[in-house]
Amino acid sequence: MNSWHLHQALRCIRSGGVLAYPTEAVWGLGCAPDNREAVHQILDLKSRPEDKGLVLVGSSLAQFQHWIKPLSTENESKVMATWPGPVTWVLPCYDDVPVWLRGKHTSLAIRISDHPVVKALCDEVGPLVSTSANPAGKEPARTLLKVRQYFPGGINCLLPGRLGGRKQPSEIRTLDGQQLR
Repeated sequence: MNSWHLHQALRCIRSGGVLAYPTEAVWGLGCAPDNREAVHQILDLKSRPEDKGLVLVGSSLAQFQHWIKPLSTENESKVMATWPGPVTWVLPCYDDVPVWLRGKHTSLAIRISDHPVVKALCDEVGPLVSTSANPAGKEPARTLLKVRQYFPGGINCLLPGRLGGRKQPSEIRTLDGQQLR
């Protein structure tokens, strides 16, 4: 990734667009989480219902402080032991977190990424919506060509880069020990 591509991706996010970008294992779709129209553009592209909720990705836990409730020392240690990395945690969130992010839940799924492209994006603009680049029921895209095939014309910016080398998308865990994926 060069600085011109990063600048274009940041411009896309800041102007309310949808971005395709490489993550740890698959290509992702992202946007600013506080932009309802952009989030709904992603939901429409994926044919994903709003009530399922979405994952947010960031570069530090501090980026999520106004969305997630404070964690106990024990839970924060448990979560931070896996970050940065490919583990998404479902954490209790404040009631004012928009339904287009949390779905029908009282929690929010978040991840602190160690992927250099994701980290660079989030260092600049804060957390992003991060969902796999695929229509519902299809395999997640593992190439930029597949992203283009799945979404011909529905994405505002494609950020070139390499996947992080993981075989599976991020694991999803809850504080009570459940592993959802």
